[in-house]
Amino acid sequence: MNWKSQIQVRDLEDDQRLEMICLKCGRLVYIKKADICKKEGYEQLYLDEVERRSRCRGKGCDGRFRMAMERLKELSGFVGGIA
Repeated sequence: MNWKSQIQVRDLEDDQRLEMICLKCGRLVYIKKADICKKEGYEQLYLDEVERRSRCRGKGCDGRFRMAMERLKELSGFVGGIA
């Protein structure tokens, strides 16, 4: 089990973006909760199910995506150094 199998689409914040990277062509796409919920019934899906159903729409690609969660609000600079 991983984080994708524990979070449903409805649990995401409205402004939360998910990073989708095509494993075949490397195309990078950002999607929001509203984009996922456009399809009926997708609000109840877990993120791993959304990832499995997603396909790249790049020209002639149809590759699978790898999903990552964007957390820009929680990023912090490196604090430390070499002693």
